[in-house]
Amino acid sequence: MADSNVTKHAMASALKALTEKIPFAKISVGDICRFCGLSRKSFYYHFKDKEDLVNWIFETEFIECARNNIYESVWAAIDDLIRYFYANRMFYSKILKYEGQNSFSKYFNELIHNVFFEQLQTLVKNPQAKDFQINFVADGMLCTLKRWLKSEECIPPEELIEGLKSGARMMASYIFQTLGEDK
Repeated sequence: MADSNVTKHAMASALKALTEKIPFAKISVGDICRFCGLSRKSFYYHFKDKEDLVNWIFETEFIECARNNIYESVWAAIDDLIRYFYANRMFYSKILKYEGQNSFSKYFNELIHNVFFEQLQTLVKNPQAKDFQINFVADGMLCTLKRWLKSEECIPPEELIEGLKSGARMMASYIFQTLGEDK
């Protein structure tokens, strides 16, 4: 592993350890540097702020792995994401409570919207409604994931995935019934 990656991983480990004891909003770059024995200059060489470090953690632990997978369906990718979050729920439940500038929550919102836009754009027939419909689906997924991660009694991934699928089927059924009534 290159020195740069060793340094980044040390900072990531420090941040994860600190979030076990301190709310993310109260952790400073100085705290991270002191914990792992690196300088602030070194931190800022690699990251613009602690939020950038959180995004890097997600990108290296999940996104890079997901890029190497060939998913059979969107549900398979969602399943993988949910299982990753469940395995790392203590960290992300605390990270998602922070809504400040450059927050992971904002980064994740944008990422999920882009993924859903890519996946759903061919399904939306009305170009004027495309953004609204895709945002509706993405926002529902984001809200559910965030609420799930922040809850004290986080249900197992299998239950969440089944609940999401059931909710999607119910919504699709309602939409098709409503569309039939519009004729």
